[in-house]
Amino acid sequence: MDQIRVCTHAGPGSEPVIRTVPWPKVGKKAALIKVGACGVCGTDLHILKGHWPKPLPWPFTLGHELGGVIVECGDEFTEDFMSKPLKVGSKVMIPPLMPCGRCYYCIHYPQTANKCLTPVYYGRYLGFDKAPHMWGGWAEYVYVDLEMLPGTKIYKLPDDMSLRLGALSEPLTSCIRAFNRASRAGGFSWGGTVVIQGSGPIGILAVAAAKEMGAGRVICVGAPEEPRLKLAREFGAEATVNIEEIKSPQERIARVRDIVGGFGADLVMDCSGHPTAGPEGIEMLRDGGTYVEMGQFTDAGSIETSWHRICTKDLNVLGSWGFTGNDLPLGVDMLYRTRDKYPWLKMQTIYPFTEAGVAQAVRDAMAMKTVKSTIVPWPELVD
Repeated sequence: MDQIRVCTHAGPGSEPVIRTVPWPKVGKKAALIKVGACGVCGTDLHILKGHWPKPLPWPFTLGHELGGVIVECGDEFTEDFMSKPLKVGSKVMIPPLMPCGRCYYCIHYPQTANKCLTPVYYGRYLGFDKAPHMWGGWAEYVYVDLEMLPGTKIYKLPDDMSLRLGALSEPLTSCIRAFNRASRAGGFSWGGTVVIQGSGPIGILAVAAAKEMGAGRVICVGAPEEPRLKLAREFGAEATVNIEEIKSPQERIARVRDIVGGFGADLVMDCSGHPTAGPEGIEMLRDGGTYVEMGQFTDAGSIETSWHRICTKDLNVLGSWGFTGNDLPLGVDMLYRTRDKYPWLKMQTIYPFTEAGVAQAVRDAMAMKTVKSTIVPWPELVD
């Protein structure tokens, strides 16, 4: 094989174009990763809608939620960033946001290295024009080079872990990190009542994370019933509130309070990506509760709200942006440990790696016909 196929988009609203690039000469600190599965993230969808607030290197290859296997590596590519040995045949994932380790935030505030000033971003900030052109997960292979991009971090997956599960490790880790943010602020503790706003992939993963991290009751607010709310209940949501049936915020707030008790929930987490969620969600909280915003990864617009409610309700309000490398073992371990406990693979709808397949995966995700559209270039790696 001397040609590799990668998918690119030319800009917001554009259709996918699959291009061929030559098989690379793999450097001494580099590796070529064969992509088993790569998810379509809500961030990918917002980027294609033109919501990303910073300049992007169009054309480039989207996709950052991937599980893959090393097929070639250099002599000095021997371990992941947490010192676990790597070799040809090792299963790996690549976190999309990779702190440089040298900037102000990385040095002075390592717990918030997710705010690194010069991060490496696969599937976003590396343009197709940069050789060898394989910088995103919507492709047959991804190229990593620790000499060219020293901020790159590779994380080894268990040898017998499904690569489809591996593709869920990035979004699940984001959810776990958000709950740990709330825990450190005193806003999340064992037995608490949690409301998740949003029943997309992040929302459903957050339901499972809340249950595994000790929540007593979990309620999910979202739509549609099929396939999303039904699956949220399979993942442990005690009750769901369908926003297509209960259409006004006031009615939804009343319904949630009726379920959790009139004073409201201990914690509400927004995973919806819709700016209207915030003002509605804080009214689902009890006084002194905690609101975590982890759904607004792109700029979907502003909304009018009254900050008086935050003050008078004595709330904790937290933002959570991605995760740091030290969070990754938590997500991978939870997936591996509970691989038979939750219906993880039911989240994923599989699409072939063709221009039509990628386009359909995006369309179905935007129409909420799927929970997690997942592109599979090599079915034999995940069957």
